Amino acid sequence: MPILFGIDIILKSSPNWKDKKIAFLTNEAATTNIGVSSRLALKKAEFNLVKLFSPEHGIKANAIDGAYIKDGFDDVTGLSITSLYGEKFMPNEQDLEGIDILLFDIPDAGTRFYTYLWSMTYWIEAGAKFNKKVIILDRPNPLGGNLSNCEGPMLHENVSSFIGRFNIPIKHQCTLGELANYFNKTQKWNADLEIIKCKHNNGSDWNRENLFFDWNVKWTNPSPALQNIEANILYPGLCFFESTNVSVGRGTTYSFEWIGADWFNIDAIKMVCQNILSEDLKIEILKLPISNNPLQLTTGIRIKVIDPYHFDAVLNGLLLLKLIRDIHPQDFKWMPYPTNANPSGENHLSLLLGIPNAENLFELPLQQWLQQINKLLKVNDWRIEIEQYLLY
Repeated sequence: MPILFGIDIILKSSPNWKDKKIAFLTNEAATTNIGVSSRLALKKAEFNLVKLFSPEHGIKANAIDGAYIKDGFDDVTGLSITSLYGEKFMPNEQDLEGIDILLFDIPDAGTRFYTYLWSMTYWIEAGAKFNKKVIILDRPNPLGGNLSNCEGPMLHENVSSFIGRFNIPIKHQCTLGELANYFNKTQKWNADLEIIKCKHNNGSDWNRENLFFDWNVKWTNPSPALQNIEANILYPGLCFFESTNVSVGRGTTYSFEWIGADWFNIDAIKMVCQNILSEDLKIEILKLPISNNPLQLTTGIRIKVIDPYHFDAVLNGLLLLKLIRDIHPQDFKWMPYPTNANPSGENHLSLLLGIPNAENLFELPLQQWLQQINKLLKVNDWRIEIEQYLLY
């Protein structure tokens, strides 16, 4: 049977706060376990939604990465939409005037630099600041909750940003509900916070060993470039290529499953991948159109994960980045990545990786680089620290 998300739980239980004035931070990717838009399902169940708020990618979850999102109007519910990825990240007092409940339901990708997590933290902070009750409708982490699969680096305070506001690992292996509890406590917001847990249909808690494959629900793109669970699994490692002149296949059907550039030395890449990369990866050669000229095909490599339950996405992504850079010293370049949250696009690798001057790390010889990376990826302290906040 399909897993029950937090939204499914409240639709069944009809809580006593359903008649209070509710502001809802959500998007089109947030659905019931049978695929009905959460905001539509709540409206039909006569929850008193009075205002919507949207994160990056907008209410329809289809705007391009990093694009400025305007306020708007929702034709699904007939409600106004205030953007929290435009002029501001946190709602102000005027936005929340007359509101009783701040409700949140957005699916996550399980990765620190995925911005929905940080929109949630601003939502909780606003609840504390303006004395509103905050309710998080929880969902499983698509990458699972096995803490042995956590990967750093942890976040250095000097590179805090909207793709890494507070110090957690890149792969945290938590649900957003668990992180909501964690940040509410550690940041001393002390908001009136309630988490609606997700459950299996028999009433048992979500099994932390389960990945998306085990939920028995249809995949819904949380954002345009994550078009399937395979891309989501590779995303924590391949996203680092955003800071380079290598394409990650955005705009194609293989985004975050493929990397390519017209200067790739495919034979050399195949050879080093076979000798150095994880045996858990299968590499295929694939030609895809490039975004600035869809009629021109670029040769690259498609990456498939054989065992996603025991896959070190961050390590393998960084190693692939190091190898691509070292094989192509004349062609490879670090590039800015402008977004609404970082208009200059500068320092993008450091912001993603969570360490200052991250590009300098890639100047090291391979073996010395591996030693440094392996130290950075270990997050034993995080596993101990987060334990008391786990819900499942």
